[in-house]
Amino acid sequence: MSLLHVVLVGIGGCFGAISRFFVSQFIKKKYSFRIPVATLIVNLLGSFLLGIIVSIGLNNKMILFLGTGYMGAFTTFSTLQLESIQLYLSERRWKFYVYNFITYGGGIILAFLGMVIGGGCFSFFSS
Repeated sequence: MSLLHVVLVGIGGCFGAISRFFVSQFIKKKYSFRIPVATLIVNLLGSFLLGIIVSIGLNNKMILFLGTGYMGAFTTFSTLQLESIQLYLSERRWKFYVYNFITYGGGIILAFLGMVIGGGCFSFFSS
């Protein structure tokens, strides 16, 4: 690991966090749902995009910048956990289960689709 690697992750993270803020604010202002849909959309989109990023054959520096930095800050596991706990503690258990099922199940599916689109999973289908 070099200083350049740290800088790439840091700059990517800065842009990812700013992007997450703007996307979340836009969704919250436009739409009202009973589950934390802004975090859900950001995390699902991030799963899909990360699948593409890791499978299109980028060099290590671009993966550090886009994958580790940008997508690491764009997606938000800590907010997901906090909102899940808040749903559970506020006796909205059904919403808690739906939110987590869509987040984790959808995230895995979208990451896989991103990899297929990026070309990284075609060998999976041809085996």
